[in-house]
Amino acid sequence: MTADTHPLRAAAPPATWKRRTRLQRLGQALAPLLARPGFSLALVVVLFALLAALAPHWLTSFDPYATSPVDKLRAPDAVHWFGTDELGRDLYTRVVYGASLSVQAALLAVGIALAGGLSLGVLAGFAGGRLDAALMRLVDVLLALPGLLLALAIVTAIGFGTVPVAIAVGVGIIPGFARTTRGEVLRVKTLPYVEAARLGGASWRRTLMRHVLPNAWGPVAVLATLDFGAAILATAGLSFLGFGAAPPAAEWGTLIANGRHFLITAPWVSLLPGLFVVAVVFSLNHLARTFEEHPR
Repeated sequence: MTADTHPLRAAAPPATWKRRTRLQRLGQALAPLLARPGFSLALVVVLFALLAALAPHWLTSFDPYATSPVDKLRAPDAVHWFGTDELGRDLYTRVVYGASLSVQAALLAVGIALAGGLSLGVLAGFAGGRLDAALMRLVDVLLALPGLLLALAIVTAIGFGTVPVAIAVGVGIIPGFARTTRGEVLRVKTLPYVEAARLGGASWRRTLMRHVLPNAWGPVAVLATLDFGAAILATAGLSFLGFGAAPPAAEWGTLIANGRHFLITAPWVSLLPGLFVVAVVFSLNHLARTFEEHPR
């Protein structure tokens, strides 16, 4: 019996087999990485943060906004894993529910940076000439400004809140994406198979979409993972300064800021949310570095 006449293969649509093949390749690529304790731990932390952002009620049974003056500033114990804040609210629950706003803001920021950076980088690298020079001088000017300072100026101009903070952070990290994309486009567009596609009659648009972008995507994807962690830090920093969501919304930066008045009497109010943010950012960086070293 040949592969074409196998009953299971004949019954399954081609798309199903393609999907299975992709999953098998993904499993084969991840298998040696999952054998590393550091990678597995980082993956668990990131998945926990994503689950907290998507379905926080699965991870805690407390109400993040329910106050209990009797339990205010209670130290961590078996009931309140991260202790309670100055209003008696369960701090672990507020950290879990705070993942929703913080992760959404970071994703929006990276999405804005990815769209803007890819557009500028592809245009500069593919067009070349004076347009490339003009765009890169603009990017150089933006790179000369500290990202957090630029984001602070933007959020001051457009207003406070989670979405303005995300927009400000996203605009602040566009230059890095633009320069990385341009470098990869310049590298890929001179490769022999791209020149062969052009000599074969392929249009510039087809060459860009079919050959240049797919092969220039790897470093940009790694940078997106790294900048996702940087975006979490930046949004938390702006929220710490008071530019984020208004109280009583739970946001990681706001939670850390609320505990700064109790660093001596109740250090866990700032320390534990801060350590959770650090763990998430370090885990994202570790995953990105690992994928950079093992792109396949």
